Amino acid sequence: MTAELVRGQNHPLPGTRLEIRVSAGHPVVAGATLGDADGRVTGAEWVAHPASPRLPGLEVSGQAAAEHRLAVDLDAVPEAAHRLTVLLALPSVASAPARFGAIAAPFLAVTGTDGTEIASYTVTGLDAESAVVALELYRRQGAWKVRAVGQGYAGGLAAMLHDQGLPGAAELAAGIDEAVARGMARAVQAPLVHAEPVREEPAHTEPAHAEAGSGSAAEPATGDGAPVAADEAERDDTAGTGAAPGRAEGGSTAVRAQAAPASAGPISYRHPGRRSGRQAPAAGPEPASVPASEPREPAPTPSGPDRAAPADEPGASGPVAGDATGWSMDERLYNQVWGMFEDLTRTVAAYRSAVDFAESRLERELDRVLSDPATRVGPASDTAREEARARHAELVDQARSVLDRDLAQLVAEAEVVEHALPPAYARWDSPVWQGYQVPLSAPMALRLGDLHLPERPGLRIPMLVRLPMERGLWIDAGRSGGRDAGLPDSAELRRLAVDCAVAHAVRLLAVHPVGDYTLHVIDPAGAAGPALAPLLETGALKEPPPTGAQGASDVLARLTRRVDLVQMAVRNRALDSLPPDLDTGEQLLIVNDFPHGFDDRAVTQLRYLADEGPSVGVHLLMVADRDDARAYGPVLDPLWRSLLRITPVPDDHLADPWVGHAWTYEPSRVPAGSDVVGQVLRQVGQARRAYGI
Repeated sequence: MTAELVRGQNHPLPGTRLEIRVSAGHPVVAGATLGDADGRVTGAEWVAHPASPRLPGLEVSGQAAAEHRLAVDLDAVPEAAHRLTVLLALPSVASAPARFGAIAAPFLAVTGTDGTEIASYTVTGLDAESAVVALELYRRQGAWKVRAVGQGYAGGLAAMLHDQGLPGAAELAAGIDEAVARGMARAVQAPLVHAEPVREEPAHTEPAHAEAGSGSAAEPATGDGAPVAADEAERDDTAGTGAAPGRAEGGSTAVRAQAAPASAGPISYRHPGRRSGRQAPAAGPEPASVPASEPREPAPTPSGPDRAAPADEPGASGPVAGDATGWSMDERLYNQVWGMFEDLTRTVAAYRSAVDFAESRLERELDRVLSDPATRVGPASDTAREEARARHAELVDQARSVLDRDLAQLVAEAEVVEHALPPAYARWDSPVWQGYQVPLSAPMALRLGDLHLPERPGLRIPMLVRLPMERGLWIDAGRSGGRDAGLPDSAELRRLAVDCAVAHAVRLLAVHPVGDYTLHVIDPAGAAGPALAPLLETGALKEPPPTGAQGASDVLARLTRRVDLVQMAVRNRALDSLPPDLDTGEQLLIVNDFPHGFDDRAVTQLRYLADEGPSVGVHLLMVADRDDARAYGPVLDPLWRSLLRITPVPDDHLADPWVGHAWTYEPSRVPAGSDVVGQVLRQVGQARRAYGI
């Protein structure tokens, strides 16, 4: 069992290979020191911090973040070291709080290499302190123990290091602050390389989205063990209807898991991120292997989503934001959003199954009446028909009643969750943007829009994709990109598509630390000039997009070279050999009006970036009408399939991986007359100038 420590309490460690996990309500600096038998730190070489994250037997995070994982091998620490102290400090930047009392209490857990939690400690009672000694691992009679310390320092890192006897504590603290502020520890990370996919059990799959009516599988978005990715597959008009595969847990790499075959039994809708101890979810629709001619019982209607009991039941409580499993609030909200998505999927599936059963039962009973000449006409026939219709209405009413009850719970939860979402997950009209500050760490996911079903159009589920994105985005500027007959004209659709692209680019820039994303634009005809103006004015886009075919080729050549160099460096484990002028941060390329201004070589380079770029941090955001590229024929089909298609107007082209519901996608629009994008861009621009970017 896990030992929940209080200040001053200790606990033996069963092994020497450990991981120390840190979760805080705001990005913090995590470091560690090694001390001698008297607890003194003899020199800077015994301090692990973002600018120097590795010591023998110890590795800490390379930058400030809300969550950290520190790797410890006590057998590898120097013999002279008798104490390992875990330090937390608030970054010395303008956007960071000045004291721990202004954020949630930091939580630390010591785990084994298999993830088994050994001991945990919540550092409570902090107020004016800006640095704290959280935990201490120490030798005692040949064995190691962990002690909860919780000693805070209002004087920050310098006071804390000085208290440990470190010579030059103030100078080292200043160097750590500068390294964090300047982002000196950022580099190309190993998760950019994705391992071969593996199959997992369907119970751990993540939602994937496919084109409604498509039989082809969707490429997955980043897994990392959380159920929150949205994908689509290219529509194939000759393909039959089918659901896209889900995705499963797989560390930091992409994982694909095929949907269970119809003969494998009912689909499990249990969400791995939901809290335990709730009602078991209802079974999904009956397997398709049951002959249609055999009578069926109605599919079990759900007894409510996998959540707490309704508010009118004894001991029930209302919905709570973050009511899902996860290491941080960001992860809990992330899991909760997709738990709501899965709950809505299975609830509507059960309702539709019950209605289908009622319809088929009514048809069978009416056929039975008509097939018997003795009862085909007359009072007995009329009575039989009325009774059959009454049973049908009763079944439908019962199914609708259960559906309405479950939807009411989801609506209540959605309202609570929406107001608690961070900027990366929030709508543009959310008040969270009014208090926006440039973050110090990247989020887990990004909101691309909303999803809803016709049974309750007002219930919108945020559509989230994991970060870093493993697929580029294609904003369809064609007239096929809408479900309503009254679509805007072609010029208006193109304008809306460019506006959507800019809004997505601004959100990506806004939710990442300064300098983590570099923006490039290809707009050969200059058609996107008005939409791009705010990016240029604030410095988010460094220079106007080059015009003409030559300008497009130059941008593509630079990014293609970057992909080639980083891929070679990663394969050969020689990241230090990259040219010093190479930007190793994430790159976002917006391509407008494709294929205008593209020759054959440029088209080949674009396809290469779409396929190979995401694995090394080059991401594509295309604004294009597929009909404009018909002249290329099927050579561009792989390009369209490699991108996640979204639309600038509502469209029902996405399908879930379980039962193939056609979900209506609505883009995340900026409210009319709102300057929220301009406000966010101005803050991003100020931060970039402050960092000299």
